[in-house]
Amino acid sequence: MSSHPVAATVASLMPRAKEELAELVAFRSVADFDQFPRSESEGAARWIADALTAEGFQDVALLDTPDGTQSVYGHLPGPEGAKTVLLYAHYDVQPPLDEAGWTTPPFELTERDGRWYGRGAADCKGGVIMHLLALRALKADGGVPVHVKVIVEGSEEQGTGGLERYAEEHPELLEADAVVIGDAGNFRAGLPTVTSTLRGMTLVRVRIDTLEGNLHSGQFGGAAPDALAALVRVLDSLRAEDGSTTVDGLTDDTAWDGLQYDEEQFRKDAKVLDGVRLIGSGTVADRIWARPAVTVLGIDCPPVVGATPSVQASARALISLRVPPGVDAAGATKLLQAHLEAHTPWGARVSIEQIGQGQAFRADTTSPAYRAMADAMAVAYPGQEMQYAGQGGSIPLCNTLATLYPQAEILLIGLSEPEAQIHAVNESVSPDELERLSVAEALFLRAYASGAS
Repeated sequence: MSSHPVAATVASLMPRAKEELAELVAFRSVADFDQFPRSESEGAARWIADALTAEGFQDVALLDTPDGTQSVYGHLPGPEGAKTVLLYAHYDVQPPLDEAGWTTPPFELTERDGRWYGRGAADCKGGVIMHLLALRALKADGGVPVHVKVIVEGSEEQGTGGLERYAEEHPELLEADAVVIGDAGNFRAGLPTVTSTLRGMTLVRVRIDTLEGNLHSGQFGGAAPDALAALVRVLDSLRAEDGSTTVDGLTDDTAWDGLQYDEEQFRKDAKVLDGVRLIGSGTVADRIWARPAVTVLGIDCPPVVGATPSVQASARALISLRVPPGVDAAGATKLLQAHLEAHTPWGARVSIEQIGQGQAFRADTTSPAYRAMADAMAVAYPGQEMQYAGQGGSIPLCNTLATLYPQAEILLIGLSEPEAQIHAVNESVSPDELERLSVAEALFLRAYASGAS
């Protein structure tokens, strides 16, 4: 760790940061209120609002967004004439999946083998703590040299677009000269990285109906059209023999020309079983950062335990399609819908419902903000040069902000390096990464302010 005074201050604040992250992780703030109580998300939002108020933020507010969730906003005034920087994170989290698969309880921050485990520890409650640490370090070392706006979203994981719609309706609220999205991660722990591209996404629910009701498979099987079998054929049509995504009309041959991802390292990071091949073609970076990728997220059909010998009358699936920069998400949605309809066999009835959508993003890495971040990262990670990587995931707000504020410089950093296992069981955060990135963000704010003057 750097010997810089800001680094020493952040180090002294880490015990408090752990306590605060534990409090925040304890909220079961999954923004799917059919599964988790709304009160858990509202409690997390109030916790963040109270934390901003305690740090001297003004105009702290719980924003009721159009999707029925709350985002938290606050403004910390800086010196007169200073630049404005928007800091983003989200407090909603993915469901814990199989809680029995967790080594320790998912909503209880637990230290093990030098990491802190808990749902949201890295994605993205740790990002909230990172912003607080950076600001506290600056306040203790001469003050915050820019105007700071903080926005913490309550439904990012659901992709329901509440904050995007709110920002469009209140365009002055999040206006800034630079935006730091604290929801990405280093390419590898200890290797400082900014994410320069994000894939966009669309999320659709497809339903296939073939019969008025289930039928006895002995009496009717072989002639009665099976909705589940039809669905399986439709889903299989979305992949080529090598596993590449094949949506009719969607290009699947673009290449990534930046930092490359070693295939053996990817196998290790993804925990691919021995003997199982990776899917797709091209480099790993091509496949996860520059090309579309379809994933079947879930299927509604009878579970194996308790299943009856029946021909299924109806079946549903939830499908995610990630699309690279340069591909319009709305256009990709139309292509996906047309593909599903065209590949539904036997004249079965198919209905498709769009659940969520977000555009891809590409940053301008030549901007002054990126130079300031590179200088800050060099101090926080001595001996390391900042790298540029893509990210296969989507942060729909990025494109909304880029559209609303075309002059704003948008940077993506964060705590979600491969060992963090975000969205999976046993998610964790490296306290070393939290410490270093908090230092980097603090020094970025100072360098950006200095460069602006």
